[in-house]
Amino acid sequence: MFTWYVGLLALSGLAMIIMANIDNGRSQLSRGLNAVFGIAFLGYAGYLWFVFEGGDYLIFFHAFILPVLLVIDFVRSRNWQALTTKPTPTQQAFRAYWKEQDRLEKRSARRV
Repeated sequence: MFTWYVGLLALSGLAMIIMANIDNGRSQLSRGLNAVFGIAFLGYAGYLWFVFEGGDYLIFFHAFILPVLLVIDFVRSRNWQALTTKPTPTQQAFRAYWKEQDRLEKRSARRV
């Protein structure tokens, strides 16, 4: 259980740091919070893994709600249109051709 907890803390921290480094139109505050919490999660995971010598430790499962909320914020603010590529002239011509074919087919179907 301890190893899983430390691993999830480290994974969450890394994910938050990576999201903080991607400029996708989010505010500086949002990106800064991602970075700060990511460093905190990663730091606590490092402390538990390398420095902690046993004994009692607290498991905050509700702390994993924060990374989920930050991922949701990241995905919602992502400019997905910028990730899509514009069609090439050949693709545009192909689409125009089939659009015209569909229009002619519908036109001829109305006459019958």
